Amino acid sequence: MLRGKNILLGITGGIAAYKICDLIRQYKKNGANVKVIATPNALNFMTKLTLQNLSQNEVYVQEFDVREWKPEHISLADEADVFVIAPATANTIGKIAQGIADNLLTSVACAFSKKMIVAPAMNCNMWNNHAVQENLKVLQARGVEILQPESGFLACGYVGKGRLCSIDKIFRATVECLSFQTILKGKKVVITSGGTIEDIDPVRYISNYSSGKMGFALANAAKSMGAEVVLITTKDHDAPYKIIKVKSALDMQNAVEVEFADSNIIIMAAAVADYRVREYALQKMKKSEQDSITLELVKNPDILKGLCEKKKSQIIVGFCAESENLIQNAQEKIAKKGCDYLVANDISRKDIGFGADENEVVILDKNGGSYRIEKSPKSVIARKILEYING
Repeated sequence: MLRGKNILLGITGGIAAYKICDLIRQYKKNGANVKVIATPNALNFMTKLTLQNLSQNEVYVQEFDVREWKPEHISLADEADVFVIAPATANTIGKIAQGIADNLLTSVACAFSKKMIVAPAMNCNMWNNHAVQENLKVLQARGVEILQPESGFLACGYVGKGRLCSIDKIFRATVECLSFQTILKGKKVVITSGGTIEDIDPVRYISNYSSGKMGFALANAAKSMGAEVVLITTKDHDAPYKIIKVKSALDMQNAVEVEFADSNIIIMAAAVADYRVREYALQKMKKSEQDSITLELVKNPDILKGLCEKKKSQIIVGFCAESENLIQNAQEKIAKKGCDYLVANDISRKDIGFGADENEVVILDKNGGSYRIEKSPKSVIARKILEYING
């Protein structure tokens, strides 16, 4: 099941560390190559020799115990197909969320650009701590999969949520993750994100509240599914795939058309301005004595509709941000645009949509079907959108 896969397993200093022996056995039994990184405190619960014998590999602990010319935190990150951290303590979760790299495990996490699975285990009061929950939200927003702990009797004597989830659950999540990495292999996915900016003069512009987060999540998910990703965005973003920075609707149209011909999937998640000013003022417009001012606006091109009219075999996905009559407006839009799928979300809610880390959407298809994705982190929404449109 895992033959030829390289699994990097991080073990932190919690009592549940002893359970990880069974996880290593399952990985090895299914053909995986397992390398273990243990924090120094993890070795208070497990011996290095035990982990070496089970994994049949050297166990890595100290960041500067380098036996080859390669920096260990980079080479370990590059070699692995997935990074599983189990058990993950509140301390390690906080460090990874904040980008702290003060030991080998957290340094590897900082350098790791592929899929990461985190299985927390801690005291129930620690689990419910606001800071811990905020750190988990940060990781989820970045695409890290969090395996929720279980409720029950804890080693500290408390009863509550905090027990490491079952080893079988961690194993299944790993298998699903590694299978997930090939879903879009060989396909080129073009994604737009952010709100376009239409200049009025050198200091003013027309735009919208789009943060680009949904587009980023889609690009990250597509990359993790094995796709060749091109992100066309109005926002600054750093990621291991091709990024084209644009500004206006016309800029975005030009960039999309260049990438369109050899693409397989186009996802128009950007909030493109419907209008731009007819005449851009070369100098700053000065305040006058008049109480009002009139700007003449002209329509921007309908990028989504234009792509649908000339598409061949591409799958084209549009987005629909509505403040009322969500389904009715979305149905009208998909019929008008002619796209294969339309993702509709309600921007009237403050807890989802523009600027939020979570969303809730309904996907409509051209044949009249629909699929609702309940409120989830945008990283989860992105994954489910891609799985749905890929059939």
